[in-house]
Amino acid sequence: HFRVLFEVTQEDVLFLASPLTFDPSVVEIFVALSSGACLLIVPTSVKVLPSKLAAALFSHHRVTILQATPTLLRRFGSQLIKSTVLSASTSLRVLALGGEAFPLLTVLKSWRGVDNKTQIFNIYGITEVSSWATFYRIPEKFLNSTLKCELPVPLGFPLLGTVVEVRDTNGFTIQEGRGQVFLGGRKRVCFLDDETTVPLGTMRATGDLVMVKDGEMFFLGRKDSQIKRHGKRLNIELVQQVAEGLQQVESCAVTWYNQEKLILFVVSKNDFVKEYIFKELQKHLPSHAIPDELLLIESLPFTSHGKIDVLELNKIYLNYLNLKSGCKLNGKEELWEKLQYFWKSILNLSEDPLKVPNESLFLNSGGDSLKSVRFLNEIEKLVGTSVPGLLEIILSSSILEIYNHVLQTVFPDEDLEFSKNHATKRKFSDSNQEETSGKSLHQKSVMTLSCDNELTAFTAVSRGSQILSLNTKSFTRLGLCSSAHSSDLISPTNTQNVKSLNPPALLGKSQDASCVAEVSEAGTCVAAAKKMELRVRWRSDTGKCVDASPLVVIPAVEKPSPTVYMGSHSHRMMALDLHSGKVKWEQILGDRIESSACVSRCGNFIVVGCYNGLVYVLKSNSGETHWTFPTEDAVKSSAAVDPTTGLLYVGSHDQHAYALDIYEKKCVWKLHCGGTVSSSPCLSLLPHHLYVATLGGLLLAINPATGKRVWQYSCGKPLFSSPRCGLQYVCIGCVDGSLLCFTHCGEQVWQFSTGEPIFSSPCTSASEQEIFFGSHDCFIYCCNMKGHLQWKFETTSRVYATPFAFHRQEGSSEMLLAAASTDGKLWILDSKSGQLQSVYELPGEVFSSPVVWESMLIIGCRNNYVYCLDLLGGYQ
Repeated sequence: HFRVLFEVTQEDVLFLASPLTFDPSVVEIFVALSSGACLLIVPTSVKVLPSKLAAALFSHHRVTILQATPTLLRRFGSQLIKSTVLSASTSLRVLALGGEAFPLLTVLKSWRGVDNKTQIFNIYGITEVSSWATFYRIPEKFLNSTLKCELPVPLGFPLLGTVVEVRDTNGFTIQEGRGQVFLGGRKRVCFLDDETTVPLGTMRATGDLVMVKDGEMFFLGRKDSQIKRHGKRLNIELVQQVAEGLQQVESCAVTWYNQEKLILFVVSKNDFVKEYIFKELQKHLPSHAIPDELLLIESLPFTSHGKIDVLELNKIYLNYLNLKSGCKLNGKEELWEKLQYFWKSILNLSEDPLKVPNESLFLNSGGDSLKSVRFLNEIEKLVGTSVPGLLEIILSSSILEIYNHVLQTVFPDEDLEFSKNHATKRKFSDSNQEETSGKSLHQKSVMTLSCDNELTAFTAVSRGSQILSLNTKSFTRLGLCSSAHSSDLISPTNTQNVKSLNPPALLGKSQDASCVAEVSEAGTCVAAAKKMELRVRWRSDTGKCVDASPLVVIPAVEKPSPTVYMGSHSHRMMALDLHSGKVKWEQILGDRIESSACVSRCGNFIVVGCYNGLVYVLKSNSGETHWTFPTEDAVKSSAAVDPTTGLLYVGSHDQHAYALDIYEKKCVWKLHCGGTVSSSPCLSLLPHHLYVATLGGLLLAINPATGKRVWQYSCGKPLFSSPRCGLQYVCIGCVDGSLLCFTHCGEQVWQFSTGEPIFSSPCTSASEQEIFFGSHDCFIYCCNMKGHLQWKFETTSRVYATPFAFHRQEGSSEMLLAAASTDGKLWILDSKSGQLQSVYELPGEVFSSPVVWESMLIIGCRNNYVYCLDLLGGYQ
């Protein structure tokens, strides 16, 4: 059929472009031999030099038919293609391009010289069906048109004896829409692997996706080129085509490096700066398609088959990373200058001669989640190391605070220049106890560990008013907002074996407040009032910052006493007596701990994530390691336990969620979530859903038993807030300042907007009629479950932590709300009115969330201490 299409005669000269290991070589050889045409075979030493190859093909031997990959053609360079390969005087009658995605018509037209008459074909096929299967000749009117042409080129028509079908994901043939190409034919048969017979009419799956429109097929890319990035589907070949259409780009290639970074490699026509390319790409591509990095290279590497050598490109990028990691900063001044440069270039402010003001916020200056990731990558490449917690700082803090955060990693001994809003210096005192991972310090066991199959009756209290009682005579859901909701599992409170199954209550006599902040009333903001006193009961030094939130476990029997479990940046995991603050045990883990602890269903284990990528399962009575499970990146997510199955669910920065069976010591399932999982999963029992949020902006509902996605919603911006589910709804905060509410079926019910990002996780009241959360706009909010504002309270700094709702007194229906702002202030508010009851200032920044049990509030502070405060006072 090619002999007819190309009108081959014995006067033609065909170039053997393909090596004998690549099936198109068979076509080139036999088209020539069966037509009496000449077959030109060129030494490899000539093939690899574009200028020599062009001279051999079009000057010395006057090739008339060239079958090649687009990559092989691109290697000539646009100037040589235009002046020689596709010039007006070229010997080339037919150019057939196949084996890769066809170039954009705009690019193809830019390659053609004036009055060129070469016939250009798009040819397509697969090895499994004897090489080529379809053809499409580009109409002259498209090639000669002076109008800018963005039309895609169809795959065209079947060759003789070829059958082409497009099938959907269910295997049904379709006439319109998106599907996979299947090829076959009664006489077109190839034997694969160990096959010795193939039924006539066998159709082979190509792995190529197309869009069928008006009877024509348009190539979308290979299935393995279709990636999920920032929650959206992306064909990386589209990025390559758009980049190649830019004026400054000679040729280019795109790789999905380690399935986490989109890298664009560019061969440039002349000198240019990266910012120009990024600016141009932003005009033509959606934000989720903008590459993470751009590398300028001399020429594209290609395989012996004439295709882009992806492995070689990945090596080039790896060498680039190694080279960058070897670069050292010359001092603090250079760091500040580079931050200013990155800030301006990424936000397209490079033409502004003024310095970036110290208080500038990235998101308010035109940044978004994708640009923040670029900013993060540039900084980490500059300093040659990862900077833990930097993405959160970029999304929430000023450029000066970003500078200080990076400074403490790169120049830890230097004095930091904190802004006036952060006068408290963050301490990183060295700990002489940072020993090998897993080594236990003075472990004083308070009870003998039960066997794995024995159950300990207990109540667990964690941030956001999550209160869960397990292993009494029947499963009991307690408190104000347990993550696991199921009306079928709620039973009357069993008071025989449990000391106190009431939600945490404030006990004590009324006293005047010792600390009161005057908060100005504005709009629906509330005024301060003197109602209560907070007094330090005990504090415990952890050695470094405490960003994790407390877990309080109250046993059902009198002994042992209630325990507070907390981790720290010092790598320590600590178990503290709730009433006295005495250390029950300490365990040194492999890296810093920001994950809050979770207790196992049996009560015998504590589960906590670590920056070294491990999930630690520790014996709750001694801290001894029962099991460690490795993920592939830092674990800041806090685990969630399924009270019905005992499985634990946790997320990782490796973009996966995991279901762990800690008793069998195995991973039950693992799901790629399309983005870093920094927040904590949330479990609903009715329906049985696990909710997971990502920094890619996805909220996923997952079947906890199988790990399969039930539904997902893309918020478009990172989700640092953890989802919180009730009987009817799922709520989550977003860095765009929105609190979003969904049904368990994934339908958005409402959206409430604040002025700044929300990192705080929602907390609901006992009746689930109100929802409380904080924002970076320095307000604590209360909304009803219709998304209407009930009240808001102005604090003196951003609110990062999750509020905690609790009863004023045992047996009282009066509810209070404990909340913390990052400047170290603890706020006690009336949950119905937002009226201030008391405020207490800790001597350091606070990112930990408060937990209240009975009359005690426990919280971590960045001055290295865990605090327990007595809440004293009732009504006045």
